[in-house]
Amino acid sequence: MAEPKLVVSQAWLLEHLNDPEVVIVDCRFSLSDPQLGRQQYQESHIEGAYYLDLNQDLSSPVGEHGGRHPLPNPVDLAQKLSEIGVNYQKTLVVTYDDSRLAFAARLWWLLRYLGHEQVAILDGGFAGWQKADYPITKIIPQARKATFRPEVQTELVVDITAVKNRKDLPEVVLIDSRESDRYQGEREPIDKIAGHIPGAVNYPWQEVTDSSGYLLSEPKQRDRWKKLDKAEEILVYCGSGVTACVNLLSLNIAGIHSAKLYAGSWSDWISY
Repeated sequence: MAEPKLVVSQAWLLEHLNDPEVVIVDCRFSLSDPQLGRQQYQESHIEGAYYLDLNQDLSSPVGEHGGRHPLPNPVDLAQKLSEIGVNYQKTLVVTYDDSRLAFAARLWWLLRYLGHEQVAILDGGFAGWQKADYPITKIIPQARKATFRPEVQTELVVDITAVKNRKDLPEVVLIDSRESDRYQGEREPIDKIAGHIPGAVNYPWQEVTDSSGYLLSEPKQRDRWKKLDKAEEILVYCGSGVTACVNLLSLNIAGIHSAKLYAGSWSDWISY
């Protein structure tokens, strides 16, 4: 198996559907209807794919602080990954959704946060796979045995204290990943308070892909971040630490690997 990059094509995945060293994960989800993603998965999914739920698997329970999607307990997530056949640093995980990577990128980032770098995004997501008329099924794959022992990369994440202390330093850039009207406080469909963290600049996460969910080319990803080439530290947030991961993926494609996630994001910031 050739070493995949951060992204794999549908044709590549089709060739590796039965590869024992590849595990496919369906991350479809709807913030407005939390049961919808699992229902869609049960109706049809890429052959062999397992399902991980944003609320149940890729987040921990909501508290007073920490935002709407606190990071999951690493031990709990590691157990779930073991049960779907992911061996630490060996198995390639290919993740997809149908929301322009909004939820697939969350799993991509979480795996890297746990020290597992063998993870790639399926370009074009489920819709692209269907359009190509590639194999889909209703069959839920059986649990597999594997060993996933996480090594948490604490340097990839920051909390509210770090954001407050560092956001105004000249060498630090704080990025708000939400749509521009939410950043500007003109519209707030989810959180109780509108606006953005003072000093943040806006790079909407939807700009990473085209309207069909295909990633823009590597040169375009690099061009998108060229204004930040002198930044020594990049901190990225969104509403709850989910869609910010799409920007983090984009930064990685552009060759910027040191950016950090403010996991609690805006929903944590306003809780104080």
